Amino acid sequence: MNGRAQAALARSSALVGPELDKAVGRLEPELREPALHHLRGGGKGVRGALAVIGAGACSANEADGVPGAVAVELVHNYSLIHDDIIDDDEERRHRPTVWARYGVGRAIVVGDALANLATELLLEDPTSRRVRAAQLLTESTARMISGQADDMAFERRGAVGAEECLKMEEGKTGALLSCASAIGAVLAGGDDATIKALGIFGLRVGIAFQAVDDVLGIWGEPGVTGKPVGSDLLTHKKSLPVAIAQARGGEELERALDAVATGADVAEATRLIEATGARDEVMAIADRALAEALEAIGSVPLVDRYREDLVAIAHFVTERDR
Repeated sequence: MNGRAQAALARSSALVGPELDKAVGRLEPELREPALHHLRGGGKGVRGALAVIGAGACSANEADGVPGAVAVELVHNYSLIHDDIIDDDEERRHRPTVWARYGVGRAIVVGDALANLATELLLEDPTSRRVRAAQLLTESTARMISGQADDMAFERRGAVGAEECLKMEEGKTGALLSCASAIGAVLAGGDDATIKALGIFGLRVGIAFQAVDDVLGIWGEPGVTGKPVGSDLLTHKKSLPVAIAQARGGEELERALDAVATGADVAEATRLIEATGARDEVMAIADRALAEALEAIGSVPLVDRYREDLVAIAHFVTERDR
């Protein structure tokens, strides 16, 4: 991790972490225990950091962004708990997932409780800024859910277009990162142009992040990803490289994708995907999205040191062993 990003994430964690724990502590014990189990698994806290840095970037106190940071982290973690159920994942960060340890029903309700708590926290002091922040979070959550629904629907289809895949990823990954980047500025009283620019920054960082993640899902090393080589191919995931390759490839590629069941199958399908130029195209998409993110925050006046923090975090989340 680059030093500036590490320092920014650590600084924000010191502000957001205790408030996040305090918020979860408001849940009844039946829900609090599994929620804390999930949170104790760790995480980099990127979304919370973007919220407090967004507040600071508007010449405000970082603490002004903390309620938004906590709310965004609650929504993010509710989505992870539900994703683990959808994907039938029994481990997250080498620990049992909530559903694996406490059961599916309890995990669903824990996720619901975290989502509800996020809005409750913002609206318990219904100032105009907090109401606007809650509206932004609600709209972004709806887009995230829509993206998740699209991702699930893709599993039932033989092929998915690259534009469809990008739209899905804008919702599933980009929407909440966009909200995280803008919500601190909303709470700090930033002007509309600044809020919009920060939202675009987060959205484009989300696209770059997901594009890199899609490449790692096929070509990543297990030591980096924590998953088997070609994990996305083994699960027949309709990721961006696959969508691009299917549009360019032929019957041989389709047969190889359908037949993936072993390491040897993965190697053959990977070779055919790479031969279409899909890997290079996805990395070009990531690079363009990152450039657009940085251009967005360069277009409005921000406090310099916070702009530099945003740049460092953007590079950190999009350059994972590329």
